[in-house]
Amino acid sequence: MIGYFLYFQFVKSDEFINSPYNSLQDLFSKNVVRGEIQTKDGHVIARTKVGSDASETREYPDGRVFAHVAGFAVNGKAGLEKQENFSLLRSHEFFLDQIVNDISGKKNTGDNVITTLDYEAQAAAYNALGDYEGAVIAIEPKTGKIAVMVSKPDYDPNTIASDWESVNGDGSTSLYNRATQGQYAPGSVFKIFTALEYYNENPSTYNDYSFDCDGSITKDGFTIHCAGNKSHGQEDLTKSFAKSCNSSFSNIGLLVDNNKLNTLCDDMLFNKNLPIAFDSKKSKFALDNNASSALTMQTTIGQGNTLVSPLHMCMIAGAICNDGNLMRPYLVDHTENASGALVEQNKPASYKQIMSKDQAAFLQNLMAAVVSDGTGAKLRDQSYEAFGKTGTAQVSDSTDQTNAWFVGYGKKDGYNDLAIAVVVEDSGAGSTYAVPVAKKVFDKYFNE
Repeated sequence: MIGYFLYFQFVKSDEFINSPYNSLQDLFSKNVVRGEIQTKDGHVIARTKVGSDASETREYPDGRVFAHVAGFAVNGKAGLEKQENFSLLRSHEFFLDQIVNDISGKKNTGDNVITTLDYEAQAAAYNALGDYEGAVIAIEPKTGKIAVMVSKPDYDPNTIASDWESVNGDGSTSLYNRATQGQYAPGSVFKIFTALEYYNENPSTYNDYSFDCDGSITKDGFTIHCAGNKSHGQEDLTKSFAKSCNSSFSNIGLLVDNNKLNTLCDDMLFNKNLPIAFDSKKSKFALDNNASSALTMQTTIGQGNTLVSPLHMCMIAGAICNDGNLMRPYLVDHTENASGALVEQNKPASYKQIMSKDQAAFLQNLMAAVVSDGTGAKLRDQSYEAFGKTGTAQVSDSTDQTNAWFVGYGKKDGYNDLAIAVVVEDSGAGSTYAVPVAKKVFDKYFNE
């Protein structure tokens, strides 16, 4: 009997618990106290409190701050509680201790999940969003480690059972993780792709591009305006990007081949499942050479029918920072037993080279100009170097509501680079609302 217990615990338990067809996974909770979930720097964000009567209560010390990423383990499961259910419900305590526990009827202690999350940066992002709905996600470009994942509106995972009807009722989106599942019009952050397509089609002459902006552009009876009808004057490609000139980029949209832009966006993971274990939504893009001038101009400045997730845009920013190499995003660094001994280590893995080094360098230069001489100026002259693109996306033709965007990355000697995507819903300009959120995350992450 003891021999079979050891065989099951160390050979068959992984297969049994992790099987997607096993509806009885949680029966393991009768024999194992669910393990902890921790940040990379040792803060416990989920744990089980065992009472004197052996009752168990799942606790989330930071409550709402880690709600969507940690998730919950009652009324079903979500977040890391769902993704790592297998690890949390298996135990790698010393095998003789497990035998004694089994004989005495005492529960074993489940393994702990050590995430890639940065505690201080997560708190900074959560606080920076304030009362706005939206999302912040940040990833280390060279490793794929997710440092920040915040979504609002949120919920308190400590009271999820009693709050279930309100957070899961009609009209509530509190359980929805906007960082990975949100689908937003990208606004001007889409100009990253429009600019790249223009570069691809004009590799030796893109620096010769010139446009005289008087605040609007009209083609076939359809007019696109710059924000506030501002006239940007004579612009090259870099200035058009840095100032986020809608007129110039609508003009660029009319110059590029829509079918080639469509292919580029497919290469950039539009209309594809993203390579992440977390629940996520596909970004959507479609445009061909039969599209009207109006749709082409709208689409190439990030309006039209295009939808993106913050996760997707953060991955793109990370690939640009990492010379075109996109790393697979992941949330769990390793698992360990209750005594701290390593059980399983996750390692960085490349997804693919989604753009060449030359293409990445081209975009790096444009994103640097946004900070040095454009709409991202609030990030200028910091202890770190910042790169990015702002966006102000109109939600629909029937409303003046806009969502603020910032997509970019930061670098500082002695620190890992950090890519970020910020969406602040129903706010205003990206430079006014999204850039300050990114700055607070960078400030904390780079210890400014």
